[in-house]
Amino acid sequence: MGRSLIFSTNFALRFSQKPRSILPPSLPSQSIPLNSRQQLQNGSQRFGISIPKPARTLCTKAVLSEIPNQKQYVKVGAQSTGPIPASQLIEVVEKAAKIGAEVVMDAVNKPRNVTYKGLTDLVTDTDKKSEAAILEVVKENFGDHLILGEEGGIIGDTSSDYLWCIDPLDGTTNFAHGYPSFAVSVGVLFRGKPAAAAVVEFVGGPLCWNTRIFSASAGGGAFCNGQKIHVSQTDKVERSLLVTGFGYEHDDPWATNIELFKEFTDVSRGVRRLGAAAVDMCHVALGIVEAYWEYRLKPWDMAAGVLIVEEAGGVVTCMDGGKFCVFDRSVLVSNGVLHDKVSLSSVISTIQEKRILLLERIAPATENLKSKQIDFSLWYKPENYRTEL
Repeated sequence: MGRSLIFSTNFALRFSQKPRSILPPSLPSQSIPLNSRQQLQNGSQRFGISIPKPARTLCTKAVLSEIPNQKQYVKVGAQSTGPIPASQLIEVVEKAAKIGAEVVMDAVNKPRNVTYKGLTDLVTDTDKKSEAAILEVVKENFGDHLILGEEGGIIGDTSSDYLWCIDPLDGTTNFAHGYPSFAVSVGVLFRGKPAAAAVVEFVGGPLCWNTRIFSASAGGGAFCNGQKIHVSQTDKVERSLLVTGFGYEHDDPWATNIELFKEFTDVSRGVRRLGAAAVDMCHVALGIVEAYWEYRLKPWDMAAGVLIVEEAGGVVTCMDGGKFCVFDRSVLVSNGVLHDKVSLSSVISTIQEKRILLLERIAPATENLKSKQIDFSLWYKPENYRTEL
């Protein structure tokens, strides 16, 4: 992973500048012709991939007649970053996430001061200190922007086109136990849609903590430690590793997801529950798991992760298959191949192989919750905040 450091509380947090990429095992090895090169703002290069035409064609008329709902999923990322260049937004987003991560790293091997928001919903002094450090960076650079923090709520001008969604410590329970699945997540929306994102994931464990940073800007690709990343190409659920999450309230959505957990455990290589939504989505983007879903998330849980997945080539929807926005109450992200019948090749494969697709099981379960009058309206959108949703 390039130049890597073992951290203790005696050292300042550093990030590897020259990472060495390691392709996920599910990605096929292939050569990439350099027939299209684009210089990015940060000095990285993006290369076009020439895909050879298939050697034969398939008769598709009969197949298409059986599938009435061909569609392409709506992109969640912003179409524009407005008057502020994407390069400037991503620079500040990354800086803010790294500053927050420094606070977390300083505390990671020290005793925790834990309080409770609910019976099992923890908050630590580190959550609050990390958020304060992130707010300082945002306000210093964009004093007129609106901010939504997990701990501090809404701050700033609600008439702004920009909304920062901050989770200063995603996976607080894991952090409190020293369990390695937590992160700092910072995303900025332009008129309601993700424009730039950064997630600093803590990896390793007690006495050997390290970090890696995921980042993305709308239309600019997704990166881990500066190296471009892509979702996996696994096309069968039975060959997939999946991830989900559960909220603190043991209500109907929680019980429904327990059943989905059981169902997909039976038909996949396994379903993991790590406890940090931003981390889970970054793992989909990295290609080491194929999909993640969860009910009852908040904007600060999703704003960064969904953009990173989409820019890595994945698909993002609500759990009923509908159009997603960060104010929704459910999310399903995947490598796209397993999501639903969205391409001719997936339609043919599904019919011929009776292939399991994620939405075929998740969407009906979600519709059943709706029939019970479970609220799936937008969770929260700041009053007067203008969106293009």
